[in-house]
Amino acid sequence: MAKKTYFIAGTDTDVGKTWVAAGLLAAANGKGLSTMGLKPIAAGCEHTAEGLRNSDALLLQNTASIQLPYEQVNPFSFEPPIAPHIAAMEEQRMLSADRIAALCRGALMQPADFAIVEGAGGWRVPLSHRETMASIPKQLGIPVIMVVGIKLGCINHALLTAESIARDGLRLAGWVANSTAESMSCYDENVATISSMLRAPLIAEIPFLQELSPEAVAQYIDIDKLES
Repeated sequence: MAKKTYFIAGTDTDVGKTWVAAGLLAAANGKGLSTMGLKPIAAGCEHTAEGLRNSDALLLQNTASIQLPYEQVNPFSFEPPIAPHIAAMEEQRMLSADRIAALCRGALMQPADFAIVEGAGGWRVPLSHRETMASIPKQLGIPVIMVVGIKLGCINHALLTAESIARDGLRLAGWVANSTAESMSCYDENVATISSMLRAPLIAEIPFLQELSPEAVAQYIDIDKLES
């Protein structure tokens, strides 16, 4: 497995998890590290000549310095933008944490300095009626980076997600405050409250960016603050 491998979890959907993941890869690239990005499950894919493709998975594939085949980056692709377990049931496919983790391990066997595995949705998004997204990092035994979308309700979402990560026996290596809107009332107070109530370091405060790119996000990330 890569020297440093992290699972990227969001406190909810649409909190900017993929852009933060790509920014982490770009930040590591900027330090001369070899990088790898995986998004094992993706819903909301488009039909292409090469098969189903997901824009988030493509972003990670293209940002990473180690170019993996798409099927290794995103082995489970679904067309409808719905919960992955529902999309899988509609196609009569089964999502298993064992299988997903095994595929991730296979990809992560390539030598890399820095690798990320991005989840789908929030920490408790189901894979089936018995397993959730949290089962994947548990199987892999890797620390978590939590992306918090700074909006109304973010304190509760952040603390509940952090509690769940700890309850599942995993370590929160760092968290990211990501602005999902141009302005928010009491932004500083919200970030300060979360920081004071989490033991993990704040590795980035990312403002609302009109033009997104992995490099634009990377300039706000300090990967040296990550707990290994």
